[in-house]
Amino acid sequence: PREPGGEAAFARRIDPAREPGLSPEQRLLMAQVERAQRQRALQRRLRGRNVLLALGIGAVAFGIYGYTFYSVSQERFLDELEQEAEAARARA
Repeated sequence: PREPGGEAAFARRIDPAREPGLSPEQRLLMAQVERAQRQRALQRRLRGRNVLLALGIGAVAFGIYGYTFYSVSQERFLDELEQEAEAARARA
Protein backbone atom coordinates (compact mmCIF):
# COMPACT_ATOMS: atom_id res chain seq x y z
CA PRO A 1 0.00 0.00 0.00
CA ARG A 2 1.33 3.39 -0.98
CA GLU A 3 0.77 6.63 0.80
CA PRO A 4 0.24 9.95 -0.98
CA GLY A 5 3.95 10.84 -0.52
CA GLY A 6 4.99 7.85 -2.62
CA GLU A 7 6.56 5.90 0.24
CA ALA A 8 5.38 2.48 1.25
CA ALA A 9 3.83 2.36 4.71
CA PHE A 10 6.35 -0.17 6.03
CA ALA A 11 9.33 2.01 5.03
CA ARG A 12 8.11 5.18 6.74
CA ARG A 13 10.42 6.31 9.53
CA ILE A 14 8.90 7.85 12.61
CA ASP A 15 10.33 10.19 15.18
CA PRO A 16 9.43 8.74 18.59
CA ALA A 17 9.48 12.18 20.21
CA ARG A 18 6.80 13.49 17.80
CA GLU A 19 4.63 10.39 17.53
CA PRO A 20 1.40 11.22 19.40
CA GLY A 21 0.27 7.71 20.36
CA LEU A 22 3.43 6.53 22.16
CA SER A 23 3.79 6.37 25.90
CA PRO A 24 7.07 7.34 27.60
CA GLU A 25 7.79 3.65 28.24
CA GLN A 26 7.38 2.86 24.53
CA ARG A 27 9.69 5.73 23.59
CA LEU A 28 12.29 4.47 26.06
CA LEU A 29 12.02 0.93 24.68
CA MET A 30 12.44 2.19 21.11
CA ALA A 31 15.55 4.15 22.12
CA GLN A 32 17.01 1.07 23.84
CA VAL A 33 16.38 -1.11 20.78
CA GLU A 34 18.01 1.46 18.49
CA ARG A 35 21.08 1.62 20.77
CA ALA A 36 21.32 -2.19 20.77
CA GLN A 37 21.13 -2.28 16.96
CA ARG A 38 23.88 0.35 16.64
CA GLN A 39 26.04 -1.64 19.09
CA ARG A 40 25.57 -4.87 17.08
CA ALA A 41 26.50 -3.08 13.85
CA LEU A 42 29.62 -1.68 15.49
CA GLN A 43 30.60 -5.13 16.77
CA ARG A 44 30.21 -6.65 13.28
CA ARG A 45 32.40 -3.94 11.79
CA LEU A 46 35.05 -4.37 14.50
CA ARG A 47 34.99 -8.15 14.11
CA GLY A 48 35.79 -7.77 10.42
CA ARG A 49 38.65 -5.41 11.16
CA ASN A 50 40.00 -7.74 13.84
CA VAL A 51 39.98 -10.67 11.40
CA LEU A 52 41.89 -8.65 8.82
CA LEU A 53 44.41 -7.53 11.43
CA ALA A 54 44.90 -11.11 12.67
CA LEU A 55 45.46 -12.36 9.12
CA GLY A 56 47.98 -9.58 8.49
CA ILE A 57 49.92 -10.26 11.68
CA GLY A 58 49.86 -14.00 10.97
CA ALA A 59 51.16 -13.44 7.44
CA VAL A 60 54.02 -11.27 8.71
CA ALA A 61 54.93 -13.80 11.42
CA PHE A 62 54.81 -16.69 8.94
CA GLY A 63 56.95 -14.71 6.50
CA ILE A 64 59.59 -13.99 9.13
CA TYR A 65 59.54 -17.64 10.22
CA GLY A 66 59.95 -18.88 6.64
CA TYR A 67 62.68 -16.38 5.82
CA THR A 68 64.59 -17.39 8.96
CA PHE A 69 64.53 -21.06 7.98
CA TYR A 70 65.57 -20.18 4.43
CA SER A 71 68.47 -17.99 5.53
CA VAL A 72 69.72 -20.49 8.13
CA SER A 73 69.69 -23.29 5.57
CA GLN A 74 71.93 -21.16 3.29
CA GLU A 75 74.61 -20.56 5.93
CA ARG A 76 77.79 -22.58 5.45
CA PHE A 77 80.10 -20.97 8.02
CA LEU A 78 80.00 -24.01 10.33
CA ASP A 79 81.05 -26.25 7.45
CA GLU A 80 84.03 -24.00 6.78
CA LEU A 81 85.04 -24.05 10.46
CA GLU A 82 84.89 -27.84 10.51
CA GLN A 83 87.05 -28.06 7.37
CA GLU A 84 89.62 -25.72 8.93
CA ALA A 85 89.61 -27.79 12.13
CA GLU A 86 90.16 -31.01 10.15
CA ALA A 87 92.99 -29.40 8.21
CA ALA A 88 94.59 -28.24 11.49
CA ARG A 89 94.29 -31.79 12.91
CA ALA A 90 95.80 -33.28 9.78
CA ARG A 91 98.78 -30.91 10.02
CA ALA A 92 99.35 -31.72 13.70
